[in-house]
Amino acid sequence: MKVCARRFNTYLVLVAVLVCFCGCHTAKKKPKDLSLLRIHLEAGSSEAGMTDNVSVLRTHPLSVTIGHNPALTEANVVLASIIDSPGGFSVDIKFDESGALMLEQYTAANPGRHLVIFGQWGEKIADGRWLAAPLITHRLSNGQIAFTPDMSRAEADRFVLGLNNVVAKNQNGLIK
Repeated sequence: MKVCARRFNTYLVLVAVLVCFCGCHTAKKKPKDLSLLRIHLEAGSSEAGMTDNVSVLRTHPLSVTIGHNPALTEANVVLASIIDSPGGFSVDIKFDESGALMLEQYTAANPGRHLVIFGQWGEKIADGRWLAAPLITHRLSNGQIAFTPDMSRAEADRFVLGLNNVVAKNQNGLIK
């Protein structure tokens, strides 16, 4: 009987040593990167008091007057992706049904104006700037917009990842 007790104690000591060395580490979850997207419509000069002047692009700044309220936000995004091209890359944003309808209406009614795109990204959403101001040349009826952003490829990867994280978070919120 004493032999069994010793064997039991030996097993108990081995388990205690394994627990001490291996431990139960609670892994801190890395906060997911989140991104914000704001697409504003270029405003006319007659809309004083409801507009802001912004400078888009860092190398060759373009001054644009925009309305205070964004036409589309990250809440309307269904999917964000990066499209590689021979000269670089572009960011492709696909909108949900209501976002697609708004994009179609804004682009159909405002040819010759700019869609001014603002983005923020990162863990603290500290980085952010005006990314692009594509000229509206035709009605966008497919619910997608692709633009060449004023950002590095690494920033674009983080921005797109953050937008897709926001999309997933919004979808999980709707399901629960």
